[in-house]
Amino acid sequence: MDEQSLRELCTKYVNLTEEEITEILTMARLLPAIADIEEADVFIDCLMAGGDSLVVAEAKPTKVPSAYKGSVVGMVATKENEPAVARTFRLGVGTRQMKATTQEQGITIQTVEPITTNGRVIGVLIREKRTSEEIQPSEKLHLSMSGYEAIAEAITKIRPGNNWLAECIDEALLLVDNDGIISFRNRVAKKMYEELGYVDDIQDQPYANVRLTDESADLDEHDYSYEEALVGSRIISVKTVPVESGEYSKAVLMQDITKLKEQEKELVLKKTAIREMHHRVKNSLQTIVSLLNLQTRKSDNDEVREVLTETMNRILSIANTHELLASEVSDDVSLREVLGNLKNNITRAFSGSRKITITVDGDDFKVDSDLATSVSLVVNELIQNAVKYAFPDREEGHIGIHVRHGDFYSELTVEDNGVGYDAADRSREHLGMSIVRSMVRDKLRGEIRISSDSSGTRIWFSCLNRIMKPIDT
Repeated sequence: MDEQSLRELCTKYVNLTEEEITEILTMARLLPAIADIEEADVFIDCLMAGGDSLVVAEAKPTKVPSAYKGSVVGMVATKENEPAVARTFRLGVGTRQMKATTQEQGITIQTVEPITTNGRVIGVLIREKRTSEEIQPSEKLHLSMSGYEAIAEAITKIRPGNNWLAECIDEALLLVDNDGIISFRNRVAKKMYEELGYVDDIQDQPYANVRLTDESADLDEHDYSYEEALVGSRIISVKTVPVESGEYSKAVLMQDITKLKEQEKELVLKKTAIREMHHRVKNSLQTIVSLLNLQTRKSDNDEVREVLTETMNRILSIANTHELLASEVSDDVSLREVLGNLKNNITRAFSGSRKITITVDGDDFKVDSDLATSVSLVVNELIQNAVKYAFPDREEGHIGIHVRHGDFYSELTVEDNGVGYDAADRSREHLGMSIVRSMVRDKLRGEIRISSDSSGTRIWFSCLNRIMKPIDT
């Protein structure tokens, strides 16, 4: 930051006293820390005659791209282009999440806080994010999400009598002096303690009298502490940070996380219920398979046995997905794992004198249960058809399953080195291929292509991604 330029801009174009310019300069030194904490462009504007404002200081984030190509210090922000700035100067209150047109004619979302001293607004703190970025539910500063060094750096800029930064913070903030007295608390802290049942204002009280955690929880080997305090039915997170300042010995940041904890419990209960549901569905399907297996053993008709075996494999391909979902923490599963289990089930079902190998390769990614079940059914039918028809009078054969993950559609290929068939003659297709075509069209929202000759058959089909979560290998 060019301090000389800031002084010159304020002296020449803005009606501020020397004391107020010094205050703006002090605040400007904090901008780089705020820019990195918020991952946003930050500015200080001062009011000019006529109602427009002048950019006197800026800082760009180092971890995310800036919305600006160059510097805008010394440029004018008009009332029409930046209504949030004009509103805050006019009313003296913060303005949240309003669109603005930048000096480079870009569109951003602004959050503006007044900088006051002695009851007068001498400037505004502006935080801007590009419109393409996700807007957080609250655009206030969240110091507790930052490292303790950043917290300590920001807190050293907060001084009694000029607490504009403290009121930008969305957490309850207490500053404790070297005698253990609360020398400052922001409005969020005052409201929190009132809701917790404290009658008197905690300002100027000994911190030991109002602390929510044990004294032993103050500091650890990392120079800060974090605890969750149960106060009645509420859960408060308490983060204690040492501050290297002559005025303060430590800062305490607190948040009411009761709703967050309740949501976490509800999520765990829902996931447990869903996993139990998948487990029961899997058990029910396996019971059906067991009954069909008994029926198969009792039948002397080879055609009936063949139909029942195919039906069992179809049911097992569905049960396989539910089995994986019952053991997963999340609600989606690895497609490669689904196909691997399917391969093992089919290999066991058709084990005999012939040596037919099945392999699975390619990309791995997460899919939801509906997509996993549909893909499993399609691949099951294709493998069963290959096992039954691709290798007549042959003792050995190979079936390969290849997976390719795409941005919108994923592709799967099932190919064999069998004798092939006339793929153009659909009148000779069996029930399995009818199921495949129907599933790919209606459930997977994809398409299917078949090529076949004397060297083997290759069937390619696509599926519309409903979950795109590649698994790192």
